[in-house]
Amino acid sequence: MKKFTPTSYKLKNVSNGRLFEDEGWTLDDPEGGAPSLIRAEYAKKQIEVGPEEEGLYRFSDWLPVKRTLNGSAAPVTYKSEALAAELGLNNLYITFNGWFPERGGRMTTCSFKETEAFSVCGRMDDNFDKVLVVASAGNTARAFAKVCSLNNIPLLLCVPEDNIDALWFDEPLNDCVKLIASRSGADYFDAIHLSNIAVTSDKFIAEGGAKNIARRDGMATTMLSATHFIGEIPDYYFQAIGSGTGAIAAAEANMRLIEDGRFGNKRMKLMLSQNAPFLPIYHAWKACSRDLLPLDDNEARRQVEIIDAKVLSNRRPPYSIGGGLYDCLKWSGGDIMDIDNDFAAEASRLFQKLEGADVHPASAVAVASLIKAAPSLDKNAIIMLNITGGGEKIMKADKKLHYLKPVKVFDIDPNPEEVLGFVETLF
Repeated sequence: MKKFTPTSYKLKNVSNGRLFEDEGWTLDDPEGGAPSLIRAEYAKKQIEVGPEEEGLYRFSDWLPVKRTLNGSAAPVTYKSEALAAELGLNNLYITFNGWFPERGGRMTTCSFKETEAFSVCGRMDDNFDKVLVVASAGNTARAFAKVCSLNNIPLLLCVPEDNIDALWFDEPLNDCVKLIASRSGADYFDAIHLSNIAVTSDKFIAEGGAKNIARRDGMATTMLSATHFIGEIPDYYFQAIGSGTGAIAAAEANMRLIEDGRFGNKRMKLMLSQNAPFLPIYHAWKACSRDLLPLDDNEARRQVEIIDAKVLSNRRPPYSIGGGLYDCLKWSGGDIMDIDNDFAAEASRLFQKLEGADVHPASAVAVASLIKAAPSLDKNAIIMLNITGGGEKIMKADKKLHYLKPVKVFDIDPNPEEVLGFVETLF
């Protein structure tokens, strides 16, 4: 790979438009103000997409990275024939994130969370001296574990105990990766609480979630892949959501592509979906509410136990914040659908039969939402279906798998001093 030059950009407060410099790991506007996401404003307004062998970093013009890392793969986009014909759609494009060698998909964790991890860790410079802390419901943890293991980056993962079966790998991990868990019955929000305790120590630093521009712009490469392949901005974008960060990223990429000027000026409609009965974003959107509606913690945990797509279980998504999901849905003229387990399972079987690859439960929810919406869509509309994870059955078929086990499991409401005392001894 050619010598890499760090990407040039400034940061922008989405709510008030203020521009300022990135101090290295800036997650918020240092001058405060109303709660708002910050966004990267890249010096290069017209993206030059590099060759495939550069992996994710072929999109580095619009990634806030200081270096490139080993082992990355980019999303791949292709035009659907079988599923498109089944649904009566003439211009259905599938952006596949996962293991699908037949189509060029080579993400070994089988999830688009790899796009986040390679971008976030690329935002670090070689002198970064903190232990990165990541809370996850499963796929994000697997992606960060892979990237940090391959590149010797210290990482503390916080995951619900019920989700640790998602932490499988095709090779043993470097000892720089450690896992702690919230005991059985906990959900993603409990894992976030555990991570929040850890980062009160100066030894650790929060990855930042949706507030981290590198996470969003890494995920935005799905949209860049599709638009580059198609040659224009799609009319519709289908994706299942937990936090909605990927959808925010797609909208932000849409804005940059309009400014680029070579791909049209369409505002692509975000067609999003959640797995019923866990529907906090769906209910707020349908109620025309910028704020999420009240949801009892225990009821939320009960709903999360029911859904098959456990990764879609974020109780504190970046929905209301300036530049967040509510604003992006409004900007795009989009909508949200509810999809139950049975419908998603049917959609999963149909996708595998017609397209040739298995998909994760979250991707099955997205496929089901496309099936649901298809009769009302213009058959000639340009549609992007974001398969956020898939190919796991293909990937696992001929490989010995290795699992990451927690070094400690904590109570759902742990003693902060106990957590800190333990994690500080790990690194």
